[in-house]
Amino acid sequence: MNLELSEEQEAVRRLAEDFVAREVAPHAVAWDRAEEVDRGIVKKLGAVGFLGLTIPEEYGGSGGDHLAYCLVTEELGRGDSSVRGIVSVSLGLVAKTVAAWGDEEQKRAWLPRLASGEAVGCFGLTEPGTGSDAGNLATRAVRDGDTYVIDGTKMFITNGTWADVVLLFARTGGPGHRGVSAFLVPADTPGLTRRPVHGKLGLRGQATAELVLEGVRVPASALLGPEGKGFSVAMSALAKGRMSVAAGCVGIAQAALDAAVRYAGEREQFGKPIASYQLVQELISDIAVDVDAARLLTWRVADLVDRGRDFATAASKAKLYASEAAVRSANNALQVFGGYGYIDEYPVGKLLRDARVMTLYEGTSQIQKLIIGRALTGVSAF
Repeated sequence: MNLELSEEQEAVRRLAEDFVAREVAPHAVAWDRAEEVDRGIVKKLGAVGFLGLTIPEEYGGSGGDHLAYCLVTEELGRGDSSVRGIVSVSLGLVAKTVAAWGDEEQKRAWLPRLASGEAVGCFGLTEPGTGSDAGNLATRAVRDGDTYVIDGTKMFITNGTWADVVLLFARTGGPGHRGVSAFLVPADTPGLTRRPVHGKLGLRGQATAELVLEGVRVPASALLGPEGKGFSVAMSALAKGRMSVAAGCVGIAQAALDAAVRYAGEREQFGKPIASYQLVQELISDIAVDVDAARLLTWRVADLVDRGRDFATAASKAKLYASEAAVRSANNALQVFGGYGYIDEYPVGKLLRDARVMTLYEGTSQIQKLIIGRALTGVSAF
């Protein structure tokens, strides 16, 4: 694994850094308070190519490798994780999955629109009663001639109120994961209702929704991949998605480090900057080690993906470590800030709130440990 960025990768990183400084960071606090990101950011993300990374140019993508993708998601996470989530879901979970599993008609129909920001995608897997147990979905799709009729409810769907297409998972067969299929459902299909979820602890600017499907009818051509293979579609998407979440967590941890170092040099107590005190330096050094370790674990996943190697277990390790490290780092940074860290005029409180959900979605920390344990022992604990 080469730890030195290529000129192209470094150019992408600088582009992302500049984009965040101009278009994201100045608005992050206001978006958090309003519980709404300006939707205009989507077209801007598309214009600079961030929504088309790793998607072939023949389908409107901007190409590039997965390390470049991680560099972008890290910078976006550093600026505002609500914006990072738009890219991680619309590109990372939806567009990449269409590119991997879609037929030519599906690729031509959706990839150029998703890559440009003309359309936004969401990932309809989680249900009110089904989170970690993704093979036990209650949403059902019943074949009716050349169509399927879908009924059910999805919960905590990122981009849900913004999406133009839902990558939806529903049961088409018997119990268990072998009975699940994947569908591409246009969000304006009659019978699909979207309800915004507000009052979240973190990622407050992100468009999160409950999706209710009542008699939603889609053509059989909406199937993504073969019938009954939806669980495999979902798991392949989530494996790469965990890399994206890990990269975003590195961004949160890096932002916490930047803020803590800057504040410790400015804030004085007992007649000198608090950076001169040993226990403050301990807090900062702990953050710095977590940043480097999480980044290296994440880059290893990108390297494995780009070389066509098995990466699923490495992605679980990166997601587990980076998400927990983001929480620790933001918490340590808040401790450096003291009371000022507890008000939203300063960045670390938001970083801590945004970091906390990272240990929950796209597989909780506990699920990641079970995946890693299964890989090591050959025995499934769930």
